[in-house]
Order: sequence, then structure tokens, then C-alpha cells
Amino acid sequence: MGQLKGKTALITGASRGIGRAIATRFAAEGAAVVLVASRMGAHGNLPGTLEEAVAEINAAGGRAAAEVCNLVDIAERADLVQRCTAHFGPIDILVNNAAMQRANLPSLVTTEHRNQMFDLNVNVPMELAAQALPGMRRRGAGWILSISSATALQPVAPYRYTRESALMIAAYGASKAALNRYSEGLAHELAPEQIYVNTLAPESIVLTPGAEYVRDIARRFPDWAEPVEMMAEAALSLCSAPHLAQVAYSRQWLHGQGRSVRSLDGKTVLGDAFLPANIDG
Repeated sequence: MGQLKGKTALITGASRGIGRAIATRFAAEGAAVVLVASRMGAHGNLPGTLEEAVAEINAAGGRAAAEVCNLVDIAERADLVQRCTAHFGPIDILVNNAAMQRANLPSLVTTEHRNQMFDLNVNVPMELAAQALPGMRRRGAGWILSISSATALQPVAPYRYTRESALMIAAYGASKAALNRYSEGLAHELAPEQIYVNTLAPESIVLTPGAEYVRDIARRFPDWAEPVEMMAEAALSLCSAPHLAQVAYSRQWLHGQGRSVRSLDGKTVLGDAFLPANIDG
């Protein structure tokens, strides 16, 4: 415990799912966390709100604050990092988790939808990185982690799911491939300054509130899904040590580091379908 003591982290898309899990895990390791989402209150039918996420972390003894920002609004996001520093001070760790998918066959994706995906999935992470860099440079260190996707790679036939599902994710995957490539270049630029840039993708479908449909499948095929704790643990690993230009995949990364999956409070070793719970990292 305490791997991030004294650090401040900004996590986008943090009202639920992967972003919320990362914020909770980081707070358990001592980080002050600023959770960013597009609104207070409910988002459609999905459970979880920004204010609930912050309240849960604070109730557990962590330090968390909320910042509302509609990231697709260029003017609204222009000073996001500066606004976030008002809560706990300069940002040491930036986690770009917010993303958008417009699923359609590659030939049918509109320019509007393509622009929306590339803006939120590529431009926003790089803009927020640029905003965070001056503070990281003054402090002599920093970590920037962007959440990517296995869809950045073209699925190999015969497809694991259906042919249509493999094709419908092409444009989204292309935006994540661009994110990976840009992040690698940024990582090599910033490495001499001890600012570490990486991307992290789940290998399987993460069991978030938005992916309830996969739970029944996961009971029969455990490797088709992964717990949200796996992404949170991998994110912690990448944001607590000097890793350079990694395009990491959750389970592979943790196995390569010899690191166990822990509960979000860090107190319990969970393991997963391939990682015995008695292996500790």
C-alpha cells in the first residue's frame, strides 16, 4: 500500500467502469484523485454517477474531487488540467480513459462520426497531455496513461465473434491505433525528462456496468471477459514505475510483471482465470 502516496492523479471518464475503478485503486494507494466526467447525475440507464464515485472514495478514507467537463467541447476542455489543479495541486498522473465509439461498417461510417471518434479518442488525450506537461516538467517527473483497445488490431479470421462485429469496430479501432502510435512518439520525446507515457488495453471485454451482456458468456468462457480490477491493477503498475512507450495489454502486462490482481482497495489478492491468487506482486 502507498505506492502513489503524495501523488495527484486526474482520470477522465471516471464516473463508472474502468475510469472509476482506476480512480478507486489509485486512491487506495495514497493518490489524491480528480475524477472527470461530462456531467453530475445519471447518464442514461447506466448505473453510477460522478458524485457517487467521489463520495465512495472519500468515505473509504481516500481523497477525491469531481470536475465536470464535456470533453467534446474544445473551449470547455481547453483549461481542464488547470481547473483540476485547484483541488489538490499539480497533476502527477494523467489517465485518459474517456472515449467514444460509433460502430458501423467501415464503408458506412460518416465523416461526422469519424471526426467525433478521432477527436475524443486521439485529440483529447494529446491536448490534456500538453496541458499537464508544464507542471510535470517543473516537478521533474510524470506519468501519462491512455486507455486503448484491442480493436486497434484487425481481428484475424475466423473471427472470435461474428464477422459483422469484427467489421463494425474498424473505425473505432483505427482511432485507438492512432492513439497508440502518437503515445509511443510522445513517450520517446519525454523519456529524458522522466515523464513516462504508455497505453493500456484490456485483452477481453471488461465486466463493467455497460457490459452486463457478457457475464453469462464469461461463465462458460472465462477468457472472453476480465474483471475491472485487472485494468485498475495494470494501470497502477504503469503509473508507479518508469515504464517507457508500452502498448500494454492488461493480463499479459500483469503476468509479465509477476503482479497479482488485487481488489480495488488493495487489501485482497483476487487472481483471475489464469493467475492463481497465491501469486503476489
